[in-house]
Amino acid sequence: MSVPPGERLPASRVASHLAVMAAVAAVMGVVVAGLAIPFAGVLGIGAKSLSHTVESLPAKLKAEPLAQQTKIVDPAGVTVATLYDQNRINVPLSQISRKMVKSIVAIEDYRYYQHGALDLKGTLRALVTNQASGGSVQGGSSITQQMVKMTLVDQAKTAKERKAATADTYARKLTELRYAIAFEQNYSKDWILERYLNIAYYGDGAYGVQAAARHYFGTNAKDLTWLQGATLAGLVKNPSGYDPINNPDRGIERRNVVLDRLAQLKVISQRHADKFKKQPLKLHPVPTPNGCVNSSAPFFCDYVVNYLEHDKALGKTVAARKKLLYTGGLTIHTTISLRDQRAADNSVKKHVFPRDQAIGALAMVEPGTGNVKALAQSRPMGRDAGIGQTFLNYTVPQQYGDSAGFQPGSTFKAFVLAAAIQQGIPLSETISAPPVVHIPMSQYRVCGGKQFTSTDTWSPHTSTISGTMNLYTGTQESVNTFFAKLELQTGLCEPYRLAQAMGIGLDDPATEMVPSFTLGVASVSPLELADAYATFAARGLHCDARPVVAIDDSNGHQLKDYPEQCQQVIAAPVADAVNDVLRGVQEPGGFGYDAGLGLNVPSAGKTGTTDSNMSVWFMGYTPHLATASMIAGANRQGHWITLNSQTVGGQFVFAAHGSTTAGPMWGDAMHVIQNWLPPTDFTAPNGDEVNGVLTDVPDVSGMSYDSASSTLQAAGFTVADGGFVDSGFSADTVAYTSPGAGSQTSSGSTITIYRSDGSPAPPPRRHPKPGGGNNPGGGNGGHNGGPGRG
Repeated sequence: MSVPPGERLPASRVASHLAVMAAVAAVMGVVVAGLAIPFAGVLGIGAKSLSHTVESLPAKLKAEPLAQQTKIVDPAGVTVATLYDQNRINVPLSQISRKMVKSIVAIEDYRYYQHGALDLKGTLRALVTNQASGGSVQGGSSITQQMVKMTLVDQAKTAKERKAATADTYARKLTELRYAIAFEQNYSKDWILERYLNIAYYGDGAYGVQAAARHYFGTNAKDLTWLQGATLAGLVKNPSGYDPINNPDRGIERRNVVLDRLAQLKVISQRHADKFKKQPLKLHPVPTPNGCVNSSAPFFCDYVVNYLEHDKALGKTVAARKKLLYTGGLTIHTTISLRDQRAADNSVKKHVFPRDQAIGALAMVEPGTGNVKALAQSRPMGRDAGIGQTFLNYTVPQQYGDSAGFQPGSTFKAFVLAAAIQQGIPLSETISAPPVVHIPMSQYRVCGGKQFTSTDTWSPHTSTISGTMNLYTGTQESVNTFFAKLELQTGLCEPYRLAQAMGIGLDDPATEMVPSFTLGVASVSPLELADAYATFAARGLHCDARPVVAIDDSNGHQLKDYPEQCQQVIAAPVADAVNDVLRGVQEPGGFGYDAGLGLNVPSAGKTGTTDSNMSVWFMGYTPHLATASMIAGANRQGHWITLNSQTVGGQFVFAAHGSTTAGPMWGDAMHVIQNWLPPTDFTAPNGDEVNGVLTDVPDVSGMSYDSASSTLQAAGFTVADGGFVDSGFSADTVAYTSPGAGSQTSSGSTITIYRSDGSPAPPPRRHPKPGGGNNPGGGNGGHNGGPGRG
């Protein structure tokens, strides 16, 4: 039957068909050895020429590793954050459900295991159909060819390469085919299918079958059912169009096409296919948050990422390190304690609101390891400054968070205290501390014993008490004028270098090594201060703050470990003495205790308040955790402002102070955390190694003189013989001491021993008036008003 003239193809279309057939024949000539090219002569094209053209195409395509999501996990393996450019988790073919594998093969290339790179029947059918319908290139590609195209798209580095990888041209098809032939020659069918299933995009941000299984169904690829497998297999052709979440009707329609195809190929029965088709999609969407902003610990995550981006061992450039983090499928094992983090977050949220003209921050470090346990701040992570969001990380040093830090106030007095003890200045040393002092700055010494270069006079004043006090009371009361005078003895160099060694990032001696160093004029981050005080808690062992323990590659093999970096920077007895002084802040009468910050485990602390109350701190710690609490005045532009007369956390602040403003934020977090902290006590300072340690006088009553003398000397005291006194104790045993048992006195002090003569003291004379007391000496057996044992 003749074709009507109006439906006949023009000569140009006939020539086009012949050209396509010639090209296909040429390709087949490469694929099938000895196959002739019957149509080449029609167009005057030599078979040798076409074959040479195809053979001249690039024959090898390197399959680069696929981008995978990186996980940041806590010590128990719980995910803290995921980082990815493409949400993908590679899985081997053995870990992919056979139902999923059969579904994808049935709908995309049912003869996959029966042909090579090219399915000749499918390609010829598609090419002829495409030409008849107008020339677009669609369908007919084998799974190997599709995998090649996906690989080219995935590995395209420029817009030009991406365009070439997706162009609807026969040149692109021929290039893909040439690469497909190479893959078929060099890899097994299973390897190619595995890569195909892992590289394919399944829509809604899910790359690869494992991520898709988790995203759509909350399951793993190995557990996919027929319904789930058919749904995912149907997505590869058009992930957006068949998206079952956003287009459920089309998703069901496409799934049913796959089920019918499985029945047609007798993979499943038609009865089962019909039964499955009546069921809903049964989706269980599980989002995979990307980046730190969606993390359970955003600013800890941000610190981890920046910390690793600074590690040159992970790449020659920052860009290379970032690419590894976001595409390498790494597992980053961190130091975070999620329960500490929750306690910190809750406390910060309670005490400082995001839109306040203030910033609240907590940083927690484990003494003896440097492990960063939690980082929390009041301004949440995000771009909306109107609701208080920011990407500045105020908890960490500037190189990791872009915040320049805040002045720490009197928390720096601890470094001067440690230097004084290290230099042998007794803790019992007394200094007159008037309300204000006027000290020529040239009287201070810097490194090398040189005078501080200045003709000015420094005139600090105290905001607490004044009078004569020792290192205990001067520190616990945080007396500015006391420390101004103490610095005259210690010099400025040793406290400065000590702070550096303990983790404070000081780098400008000209502006930092100054007489007001002790008042905290250098800007620091909460993490630096927590790290420094953790050194005291660890008895002088400083460990660099670290958020990461190790990194595993995508195969679970350790890529790099981050061991503890620790060094003894203060003698243990010196640190013990500092702890002994600072624990007084947390005991009755101390600023922390009186503000309700005491814990049910041993703790120590130091307050910090800056000029004009622009920032206030409470730096508290136990032997197992050092926590820095900071609240700083800062407007929307990030400029420092006073906290005074502001409303912070819903409370009006008349005058900000370390113990009463920053302290409660510390306390609310630590009162939760104390429930899982060990009740370890600080090591008591040894009076033989530290001068002037306040030490309890042991009770030696009833001992022989020699035993009592040995006991008192072991406690760090010297001994004097006070002779014999009347006492109820056996003759020649100790009756009492002066100072008496239980009292506190400085190590090195002289304790006088009084021995019993074996004659009890006469009973006191009774007085006719009521209220008369017995034993005016107090204690047990005191003589003539002596201190006895009390």
